[in-house]
Amino acid sequence: MNLTHPLKWKDYELIDSGGFKKLERFGKYLLIRPEPQAVWDSAMNYEEWKSMADVEYIPISANAGVWGKYKKMPEHWEMSYPLDENNDIVFRLALTSFKHVGLFPEQASNWDFIFNQCQSFENTPAVMNLFAYTGAASIIAAKAGASVVHVDSIKQVIHWASQNAQKNNINTIRWITDDAMKFVQREVRRGNKYQGIILDPPAFGHGPKGEDWKLERDINAMIKLLATLVDEKHFFLVLNIYSLGLSVLVLENLIQTIFNTNTFESGELFVTDRNNRKLPLGVYVQLKK
Repeated sequence: MNLTHPLKWKDYELIDSGGFKKLERFGKYLLIRPEPQAVWDSAMNYEEWKSMADVEYIPISANAGVWGKYKKMPEHWEMSYPLDENNDIVFRLALTSFKHVGLFPEQASNWDFIFNQCQSFENTPAVMNLFAYTGAASIIAAKAGASVVHVDSIKQVIHWASQNAQKNNINTIRWITDDAMKFVQREVRRGNKYQGIILDPPAFGHGPKGEDWKLERDINAMIKLLATLVDEKHFFLVLNIYSLGLSVLVLENLIQTIFNTNTFESGELFVTDRNNRKLPLGVYVQLKK
C-alpha cells in the first residue's frame, strides 16, 4: 500500500488547506473550494486566503452552489500537464455549480501509469474509460497510441471531454453517452476485449435514463464483468475511488478475489500544500499483466 502524489505539475498547486477548505492554483487563477477532509487549521487565516483568491465556491445546497468572485476572471480558462518532454496535455477548465472545475489534479499519478502502459503494447491497445468525466485519462491514453471508448452518462460532460480532445488534436476516441453498467453488460454479450480499463466511479450516480448506481452495492458486480472483458495475455486496469470512509483495503480485496492475484499496486492519492501537509483525495489500484 502506497501514499502517492503527482510530481510533475507546473500549472497546479495546493497552496494551503484547513478549516474544511482548500486554496488552490489552477493555471494562473487561485480558487477557494470546500474540502471535507481538511479538518485541521489552515496555516494562513481566511482573510489572507480571500485577499489572494480570484474566486470562492459558496455552497447553497448539498449538491449546488455559486462562485463568488473577488477578482476579475473568465468563466473558462486553460491549463496544461507535462506527460513527458514531448507531450503536454491541455485542459479546458470552467466554474461549475458542483464546485468542480473539470479536472482532478491528484489523478496525474494515475495518468502517468496509463500513459506508460498504453505505450507498452506493440499493437494499438483498446482502452475503455468508464465514468470518464471530462476526458483527461481518455486523452492521455489516446496520446499514448490507444483506441479509446469514453463512457459517461452526462451529455454535457461528453461535449466538454470532446472539446478537450480537440484541443489536443486527438481523434481516436469514441464518445458514448450511456449508463456504465449497461454499456459493460452489452460489451460482455458482444464478446469484446480490452487491453486497458479505467474507471473512477462515484459514490452515487444516475444513468441517462435514470439508471441507479450505488458504489458499495454495485462495484463488485462491475469488476466481475470487467474481468471478463480484459485481454488475458496483456492488459492493465486502473480503479480509482473518491468516497469518504472507503478504505483501500476494499479495493485490494476486490482485485485479489476477482482477478486471483496479489500482484498490483494500491494506495492513497494525495496532494501536498506549501506547509507539507498531505491532503488525501482518493484510493486506487493499478493492475497490469
